[in-house]
Amino acid sequence: MTPSQTPPQTPTSDNNIPRLLLWWEIRQLKKQGCSADNWQTVRFSPGVDLNCINNVHFGDDVSVEEGAILRNIPGGIYNCTVRKNARVENVGRIRFGREEACGVGVAVAALDETGARPVYIYPGLSSQIATLMARVPKWVENNLKPGLAEFLDSKAVPLEIGEGAVIIDCGLLSNVSVGPRVRIEGASALRNGAILNNAVAGREFTFVGGGVDAENFIIEDGKVDAGVILRNCYVGQGVSLEKGFTAHDSLFFANCSFENGEACALLAGPYTVSMHKATLLIGCQTSFMNAGSATNQSNHMYKLGPVHWGVLERGVKTSSGAYIMFGAKIGAFTMVMGSHKTHPDSSSFPFSYLFGDERGATVVVPGAMLRSCGLMRDEKKWPTRDRRLKRKLPLNDRIIFNVLNPFTVDAMLKAIDTITSLLAHPADDDLYVRHKGMKFTRAALERAKTLYTAAIFKYLSLTLPNHKFPRSDGEEAESWVDVGGQIMPRPYLDKALASEEIPEAEKVFTEAFDRYAELELRWIGRRFGAWWHEREERIPIGAAQFDAMVEDDREEYLEMLSRETQMLAL
Repeated sequence: MTPSQTPPQTPTSDNNIPRLLLWWEIRQLKKQGCSADNWQTVRFSPGVDLNCINNVHFGDDVSVEEGAILRNIPGGIYNCTVRKNARVENVGRIRFGREEACGVGVAVAALDETGARPVYIYPGLSSQIATLMARVPKWVENNLKPGLAEFLDSKAVPLEIGEGAVIIDCGLLSNVSVGPRVRIEGASALRNGAILNNAVAGREFTFVGGGVDAENFIIEDGKVDAGVILRNCYVGQGVSLEKGFTAHDSLFFANCSFENGEACALLAGPYTVSMHKATLLIGCQTSFMNAGSATNQSNHMYKLGPVHWGVLERGVKTSSGAYIMFGAKIGAFTMVMGSHKTHPDSSSFPFSYLFGDERGATVVVPGAMLRSCGLMRDEKKWPTRDRRLKRKLPLNDRIIFNVLNPFTVDAMLKAIDTITSLLAHPADDDLYVRHKGMKFTRAALERAKTLYTAAIFKYLSLTLPNHKFPRSDGEEAESWVDVGGQIMPRPYLDKALASEEIPEAEKVFTEAFDRYAELELRWIGRRFGAWWHEREERIPIGAAQFDAMVEDDREEYLEMLSRETQMLAL
């Protein structure tokens, strides 16, 4: 070899800024099966080990940093930065357009499939903001639109494979931003999306697995695996989707779990669970929900399209084969059984059983769920199953876990008054009392007053350790609302809806969340009148009666379980 043919020493650098390849580096890469559209647009950091780059086609504007491993990308990698210590192997093709949004700003047609209630997705989207966008579309149109494009631009994700990310055995990745330490393994096709990780090193949850096909999406600290199909979706923190689940125009927030079934235009608030193949959740908002097998809803009456939608307030459970015709509003912590075709609004009667009769009418047993030993068990288990806390994530969603809270207690207080009014009138000829299209027996209404009263005493015992009512400031008690899993006074919601920027609204939600205990005590002082103050000494007695009722249910259940076990024994 002549002196002119001897490869010079690779230039050293004091930094890790990617540079153009030298001729002998290009020659080595070609020998290792690599090619390029134009080697003058391919840049490597000085510390890249060329031995770790094999069988890769480089398109325009590719930058590779130190520690990266690239092998077997025959379709090429285009307009992309591969960050430090990333690993990409056996991938069909990775490409970015020069000005692609990678899922940021996608309009998700939640609740109303016609797109009249768009939720614009971005990194850091909270359940609270999504609820405002979907439930109050005029807020977006009148308040946010002037600055929305600029806000979404501020949430832009980089066109890159993040530091320490792993992508192996995948098909196409087109305009998909991959965050630091994200793992993608066996995905079929990913188009126009972002896969993000905010967890501390070593505690990552973000994962996209085998056969996943997704388009127009953001997956943020969530797991999507085993043949899931997504179109126009946001998958939030601690969410797990797997086993062939399919969804379009749906939003999934903290710690939701979905398998096998289907979701369309679903706004799934925290801890919504669906595990069964024949289950369809469509056109509704949920939180803390558990969907039984073959649960189904209708949002289309073949007149004006799929414009109907509904709200399943927190804690709703559906039995196998339950059906609801939307629009409908189901009260908090209600068990829904059978077929309901009369657009029920049971929000005035939380903790109820809803039965669908042979004609699809709704028969309500108010307060029956309060006896369930599983109710307080659920309240205890939810915080322990928060996958966000285990990974020290910056929390996007604000969650109040309490089953008994100002929102549900106020509903029970109002229900007692409604029941008193209903009992003042005789039943119809079929022995049912009717209210807002729902049917009640007089015995169920009388029983409900006792159940609701005991539950309210239990709430007061939990909230007032000294069993003394706080002094009222003389102001009228404000109503409370549940905004995507966060319980808060309505004036805070009104303040959020007056905001003209999303960060401004988020500050309102954060303030309400931080002040929850203080605001709750103030509400108790204002809301509870003379009847309750006169019975202040009964708070511990009423709470004990509630506990005894729940314990009786637990004992009955255990006895039944024991009989079943004996029946099934060999």
